[in-house]
Amino acid sequence: MGTLIFAATVVLVIMGFNNSILWLAAAGLLYVYFRYGRTGSGAATSSSGPGTGAGAGTTGSSPASYRAYRQRRDQQARWERRYRRERPLQSRRGK
Repeated sequence: MGTLIFAATVVLVIMGFNNSILWLAAAGLLYVYFRYGRTGSGAATSSSGPGTGAGAGTTGSSPASYRAYRQRRDQQARWERRYRRERPLQSRRGK
């Protein structure tokens, strides 16, 4: 994917000698790639929960992503317990 982005950027830069808007398009393409596109598998693993999918637990990154999921879940539980402890009236209003 990165090779395709860089090839498109080179084409836009070469064509941009006649049209400066294409220089902006090349810069925008690189910005979007470096901002959102380099992580690749990070977005896919964070959106699917642990134990979901056809081959759950069979990939090499599952233990690490599950560990990260557990850490996020435990942190959220700590924040919720702290909020209920510090603001008992506000936490009971929704129930």
